[in-house]
Amino acid sequence: MTAALLLLADSRLPAGGHAHSGGAEQAVRTGAITGSGDLTAFLRGRLATPGLVAAALAEPACALAASDPDGASEPAGMPDGAGRPGRAEAPDEGPAGAWRELDAEADARTASPAQRDASRTQGRLLLRSARRIWPSAALDALAKALPEGTHHPIALGAVAAAAGCDPYDAALASAYTTITGPATAAVRLLGLDPVVVHRVLAGLAPELEGVARAGHAGTAWEELPAHAAPALDLLAEQHLRTEVRLFVS
Repeated sequence: MTAALLLLADSRLPAGGHAHSGGAEQAVRTGAITGSGDLTAFLRGRLATPGLVAAALAEPACALAASDPDGASEPAGMPDGAGRPGRAEAPDEGPAGAWRELDAEADARTASPAQRDASRTQGRLLLRSARRIWPSAALDALAKALPEGTHHPIALGAVAAAAGCDPYDAALASAYTTITGPATAAVRLLGLDPVVVHRVLAGLAPELEGVARAGHAGTAWEELPAHAAPALDLLAEQHLRTEVRLFVS
């Protein structure tokens, strides 16, 4: 583990993550989370679905950013034909095209419009802060390619490369943030004992590492995991229509 990975996963990183509950606020409102037991099940479900997808997207984003200062060449460490998935006929070539292709893969794996908006908002804020903390031509290229904001796992993977982390680190950090945000939100929403909630997270550590390894499988972009969580999608859409909210998502 590198110091850069610790900084990247630190909740104090000024990237706006504290404003998002990952569905926990609406789950508390509907009674799906009432205590630490429910929270454990909720986090385990998030880790196995959007957590795995996020890890799988962050890994190639990190490889793409690290492969060349502007992300123009084939990602290192990927199997033949993977990375930019062998579509030589695609009209949108070059580093900008590569970032847009990977972002489209993330879009296709995020069914809920509310979830897509939240992911892009977090990605945009992370990229904005990271370009000041870890200046990088690859981050500049990503921001230019997707000025409206890229999805959070892709931004996190690119930032991981700029910070000096490897693709597995990026996958681990991305999976980690899918459960720590909701866990922290649950403490604020229900007044849970922070020690108990941290014990819940500690109990999920082996599963977290397993998801990160699965997300680091190294495969063509179109073959990346696409695990869905319809209940989380419904919670996100309900949350968007709720007038009084503590969290953005």
